[in-house]
Amino acid sequence: MSKAGLAQFQQVFIEESLEGLDTMESSLLALDNGGDGELVHTIFRAAHSIKGGAATFGFPEMSSFTHEAESLLDEVRSGKRAIDGAIIELLLRTVDCLRSMFARAQAGEPLNDAVAEGLRNELAAMMGRGVPAAGVQARRNVDQADAWTIRFRPHAGMLAGGNEPLRLIRELAGIGELTVTAELDRVPEFAKLEPTECHIGWTIELKGPAKRADIAGVFDWVEGECDLAIDAKHVVADVAPVPVAAPVAPAAPAASVADAGAARAQREASAESSSVRVSIDKIDGLINLVGELVITQSMLDTFREGEIDAARMAVLENGLAQLARHTRELQESVMGIRMLPIASVFNRFPRMVRDISQKLGKQVKLELIGEQTELDKTVLEKIGDPMVHLVRNAIDHGLETPDKRRAAGKGDTGTLTLSASHRGGSIVVEVSDDGAGLNRDAIVAKAVQRGLIASAEGMSDDAVAELIFQPGFSTAAVTTDLSGRGVGMDVVRRNVSDLGGSVVIRSTQGKGSVFTITLPLTLAIIDGLTAAVGEERYIVPLVSIVESVQLKAEAVRSVAGGGELFRFRGEYLPVIRLHDVFGCGDAIHAIDEGLMVVVEGEGTRVGLFVDGLIGQQQAVVKSLEANYRRVQGISGATILADGSVALIVDIAGLVRLQSRRKAA
Repeated sequence: MSKAGLAQFQQVFIEESLEGLDTMESSLLALDNGGDGELVHTIFRAAHSIKGGAATFGFPEMSSFTHEAESLLDEVRSGKRAIDGAIIELLLRTVDCLRSMFARAQAGEPLNDAVAEGLRNELAAMMGRGVPAAGVQARRNVDQADAWTIRFRPHAGMLAGGNEPLRLIRELAGIGELTVTAELDRVPEFAKLEPTECHIGWTIELKGPAKRADIAGVFDWVEGECDLAIDAKHVVADVAPVPVAAPVAPAAPAASVADAGAARAQREASAESSSVRVSIDKIDGLINLVGELVITQSMLDTFREGEIDAARMAVLENGLAQLARHTRELQESVMGIRMLPIASVFNRFPRMVRDISQKLGKQVKLELIGEQTELDKTVLEKIGDPMVHLVRNAIDHGLETPDKRRAAGKGDTGTLTLSASHRGGSIVVEVSDDGAGLNRDAIVAKAVQRGLIASAEGMSDDAVAELIFQPGFSTAAVTTDLSGRGVGMDVVRRNVSDLGGSVVIRSTQGKGSVFTITLPLTLAIIDGLTAAVGEERYIVPLVSIVESVQLKAEAVRSVAGGGELFRFRGEYLPVIRLHDVFGCGDAIHAIDEGLMVVVEGEGTRVGLFVDGLIGQQQAVVKSLEANYRRVQGISGATILADGSVALIVDIAGLVRLQSRRKAA
């Protein structure tokens, strides 16, 4: 078989194997919670399929590694060994290692590394093969040294999750003496530089006795958001070198990092266009609709010849109505193909909750509600990071330890609930806990200290809670490697806002908190109002509009710095004149002649001054960045019924622009 043909089958194998790993992980977690023995057979079958496929499609190292796990599972399945917490923990780590091996396979990198060899030895030792002392000694050889080389390559989107690479390097400096070299091979030309992405990697030489676990613990927070290699340079003097079962593939030298980075970029690009599984019912429905369209087209074709009298006009009108109905149904059917259940996001959290709760000594029960709620694949891919941040915060700072819960009259086990549901044309995702809730006094004290407010007099609990979305805001006395409620919360809100959604907090001190994320079902089509600004037309997303009002000239007041404010329902809102922002000529300038559209983005309301509103319509979103370049305050473009192009207003971007102007 040619390399191209093999590569095609390898990609299918990898996709199916990753699903198998998800099955293994969920079944292991169910076993850990007292699940029945049938789950062992499920885990064994998944491991057996991966082992066989890896051998068939050219991954012998992966096949050999999975064989060790399969052998251990076979002993459990046959009753020779009882399943216990140690075996479950080892197999969960094996699942993580296999995921890393698949990632390296997609990047064209060597599959074996020190972690895989260490786990192979542990699996063999668990089954009693080899000399136990040698196995322990081999792990010491891997896990403890007096000098280390750390290659840290953040993924492009790591900064969007609120993570700071330099903080990690500062934490490493607390372990030993560092020599840090920046890898600049991925930095693009200045014109193509995206400031919100991380383009730099680092090679770090660490001197001083240290354990691998201590070094790896520094990077727990960015697991899955970077490429990380930790290699021992000099083994500590009291540890004799012991040969391992198979040679460990050497780490890629710095000179080849550029090739690896290119492969990773290709992998990330292919991931965005990866296949979607569609049920046969949806395909059948799509075929039926196409058949109806063909019939309607044939009927309308009969009107190409002959005169159209009153009787034929009625038939024509009926045909056009059918065409409109079938087109709308076809649109909904095609959009439905991209709709996937949110379970694919929810399923990553049971393992995370288990690991974090064990690390913090807390007892947490995770409840998942509405896993089959569907939303667009693009939204699904981007909602994961904000939810990860909220879940980590809820466990770390929301839920209490068992002794504190008993003191508060609660049960030892806290409850963390993830729920999803459809409400109107949106999907609502809630992350709720029954923990301590937000501490109003602590938030107010921190806000006063930072100069955000003078005092909290007259502020509602909801207004105080909004303060945690300020950049870098945290009430934690000690910053942990997991989270600090408020740290990075501004990034959560910004990421959700970029999806056209919103984040709202409800918290009761002593009873818990609820974070509600409201998102559009799809980013491909939006409902909006068409606004006229001079000779231009703009689409304002309907989900962001609060109200539209016509003001008198004296209702708007000028403030220092050239800004304008108007009073709306008891509060003063800033005015954004779209003709000034986008440079539109022949636009209306007089307040009493135009219209003020009150919109909300990132928790802030502003007034958009336009000439008038033309009407409501559904807009098919076209990427402006892909066809032209990124424009501040514009999220995309669409084509109107007359063939002209209308730009879609980015409300969150305009709010940020207004904030920067105010700060200036």
